Amino acid sequence: MTDDTTRDTEKAGAAARAGAAGAAETVGTDAGTARVTWHRAGDARLVLAVSHGAGGGIGAHDLQALAAALPAHGVTVALVEQPWRVAGKKVAPAPKTLDTGWRGLWPALVRPGLPVIAGGRSAGARVACRTATELGAAAVLALSFPLHPPGRPERSRAAELLGAGVPTLVVQGGNDPFGRPREFPEGPYELVEVPYGDHGLTVPKRAPLGQDEALRTVTDGVLKWTSSLG
Repeated sequence: MTDDTTRDTEKAGAAARAGAAGAAETVGTDAGTARVTWHRAGDARLVLAVSHGAGGGIGAHDLQALAAALPAHGVTVALVEQPWRVAGKKVAPAPKTLDTGWRGLWPALVRPGLPVIAGGRSAGARVACRTATELGAAAVLALSFPLHPPGRPERSRAAELLGAGVPTLVVQGGNDPFGRPREFPEGPYELVEVPYGDHGLTVPKRAPLGQDEALRTVTDGVLKWTSSLG
């Protein structure tokens, strides 16, 4: 292991420890009370605000990996829990209500005075795309963008992705039933593929890469992209 790798590992470990004690705040919105857990960078240049999907929370391993890795590289990560999740509900509300909650959170996300990347996984990625231009997001990070319902490619949601209007990165599992990378249309976005990954960016045990390597593909891809944003 090189000295640079050791330092990077130590930084990532420090970020992970800081993330475990991330500062949480509640934010009132017209859709109910939301919660933001901050994983702050020491010398931040960007904020990545990233929300969960319709069937999970901020404990998703890709969200946690980003919260552990990015602060050491100048990116504060804000893990966002939508009001329905904070209220303990099992089912996400309609997209319009999700957008309302995200809009209500935005003033808290821009408060540090830094450019904010709007992000999310699955349904959260759709919210970020739909509202990016309106809210003045610097960019969009779409984790596991649900291009279509499984087995229903004719019900494409590509217009939401293509209409984000800001620099956009898609991180997609190679075997995501909601849209494999090869199904995505050409457009003004970048795409990082997680080989063998499903909609949760989980790789099967038989895959030639392990889960830790898959998550490094996520964090390395996002770090490279955020560096290109300035």
